[in-house]
Amino acid sequence: MMKLKKLSRNLAQIPSMRKKFSSSAAAGIQKEKTDCVVIGAGVVGIAVARELCLNHNRNVLVIESASTFGTGSSSRNSEVIHGGIYYPPNSLKARFCVRGRRLLYEYCKEHGIPHKQIGKLIVACGHEELPKLNYLLNRGNENGVEGLRMMKGSDAMKLEPELQCLKALWSPTSGIIDSHSLMLSLMGEAETHGTIFSYNSTVIGAHMEGNQINLHISETKSLKNLDSKSQGNPDIILLPKLVVNAAGLTSTALARRFNGINHGVIPQSYYARGCYFSLSNITVSPFKHLIYPIPEDGGLGVHVTLDLDGNVKFGPDVEWLSDIDDISSMQNNFDYTVCADRANKFYPAIRRYYPSLNDASMQPAYAGIRPKIAGPGDAFSDFIIQGEEGHGIPGLVNLFGIESPGLTSSMAIAEHVAAKLSRF
Repeated sequence: MMKLKKLSRNLAQIPSMRKKFSSSAAAGIQKEKTDCVVIGAGVVGIAVARELCLNHNRNVLVIESASTFGTGSSSRNSEVIHGGIYYPPNSLKARFCVRGRRLLYEYCKEHGIPHKQIGKLIVACGHEELPKLNYLLNRGNENGVEGLRMMKGSDAMKLEPELQCLKALWSPTSGIIDSHSLMLSLMGEAETHGTIFSYNSTVIGAHMEGNQINLHISETKSLKNLDSKSQGNPDIILLPKLVVNAAGLTSTALARRFNGINHGVIPQSYYARGCYFSLSNITVSPFKHLIYPIPEDGGLGVHVTLDLDGNVKFGPDVEWLSDIDDISSMQNNFDYTVCADRANKFYPAIRRYYPSLNDASMQPAYAGIRPKIAGPGDAFSDFIIQGEEGHGIPGLVNLFGIESPGLTSSMAIAEHVAAKLSRF
């Protein structure tokens, strides 16, 4: 157990791990047997771990490359609970968003997670956008989104006096949530039921021996010595019965480093950075609800989001990134800087629906990266929940393209993943 202890102080401090692991040595690298490994401690990985241990009685080990949980997309988003309007009927995004939203509100109420069901207005500001708004209404109704209602511009502007629009689609089930508190609560339940979280530990690859997955694990700091063509020498090899690749931004890069998986089933990865700006020098928020424009290529448009304290932020925009190699992705080596001059593109987009926005009233807030599996101009891409039927490896589930509405869908995704693994 010495290498496992060195790899993660988290594991070394928990004596019960000795009961869950047995070891053998091969080729000079220690091997440890375990039941279930979840790769990634973002909101989806945490939800999956909780579901597997709480409702399926699995012994779960979560491997996280960062020093704590939720440092990637899970902490760099709008923290919106989506209704389920935008996605094609019967798609995973539509189904999991609607189901996940209901689970999420129920969970928040039961566990005291800070959240507010404040509702959302999707606004059409030009006559050319009106057909798109009607399209969204029909799509939302097909998806089973409750309470959708088309509003005249005058009625929407009575609801939000600072708003300007021709027409609006009202979604009463949309809301906001404290995602950090949600992750803490899900983690607490998972840990209470035996889940172990190992930080500063990275899955750098895998190979198959028969039907047995061999996961290669190293300390995260050793990644600085790797390049995109090098597999590197692991500190330890884990031999799990089940593996869930919930690595978010890294999921496709990691899958490509699995020796034994058909690379033809791994989708192309794309990265879209989105910046957020906050409204400064205000004492009272100009809005009480979420305000969204008509969706754009790669995102839902620069929208108004409120946090639980009533502060206003605008974003995200869409900036497609290129030349991101696998190792940089695995190190979360992305540029999260928000340049102040980027606001020059925000002002005209926002003033279409918020014309009284003053110059120099926004300041840089933060940026996030969307893990996409469709590039600029491509058609809709759904979540990919890829099991043995897709890649041929028993006990492995890959989660690809878990972008928005990933936070809203997290508990529904967890249910689905656990169901796929229930026969093992």
